[in-house]
Amino acid sequence: MVCTNDWPRDGLTMAEDYYSIDEDEDEDEVEQVRKALENQTLTLAVAKIQDYFEQLDRVELNIAITGESGSGKSTFVNAFLGLGDEDEGAAPTGVVETTMEPTVYPHPKYPQVKVWDLPGIGTPNFKVDEYLQKVEFQRYDFFIIIASERFKVSSLKLATEIQGMKKRFYFVRSKIDSDLDAEKRKKGFDKDKTLSLIRQDCIKGLQESGVPSPAVFLVSSFNLQLYDFPQLEETMERELPKHNDETIADRCIKSQLLTSSCDFMENYF
Repeated sequence: MVCTNDWPRDGLTMAEDYYSIDEDEDEDEVEQVRKALENQTLTLAVAKIQDYFEQLDRVELNIAITGESGSGKSTFVNAFLGLGDEDEGAAPTGVVETTMEPTVYPHPKYPQVKVWDLPGIGTPNFKVDEYLQKVEFQRYDFFIIIASERFKVSSLKLATEIQGMKKRFYFVRSKIDSDLDAEKRKKGFDKDKTLSLIRQDCIKGLQESGVPSPAVFLVSSFNLQLYDFPQLEETMERELPKHNDETIADRCIKSQLLTSSCDFMENYF
């Protein structure tokens, strides 16, 4: 079991600071329990199970921020963490591609939550057909897809892949203030109607990718109190424990530990 409790002060790249339950190590854990079960040593079996679940209590929830380069991913990461773009430990932002490898940032309010700023999909360095493998898409537990302007094929690909992994995501439509400023030049501008059209465009695109009830939030990372950012924060605070529980449950199921221990207890007594 690989584990680290040392939190980085700044963003770290995807190396030693990632907590994972490796499948081979997972099998070793299960095998130890199985041997204890086969030997009918209740005390040893319970001790092994107890140790395993104590390790699961330290499982981290890894949230990946993904989307096209230039969509405002890094700015969103900083806003999500309560940092300004120029604060110490903030994700680098700029008018050119700045995120060249997955970089992790600790969440200030939730010590078991790590926020990963992923490179943008569809750039020369991260072409669409290579992106998922290069950023190790499978390793993350939960996703926030960031998109600016119109709903695009790249967002559809990301949503479809996440659905295929049976994981969950939120969809964030960024730079809403820029969209509204552009629309204000037109006669008969209606702010609420414009926001509704943007929201429905995102929902329609996601539903066509097989997401029946997509969670869509319209945000401006520079004006956080406007639009849906407060609702996004409230939703995350409400649902983070559930996401973490799902992560732990998923890993328990993969390890087969619950099945083994339950079968043993039933047979033993």
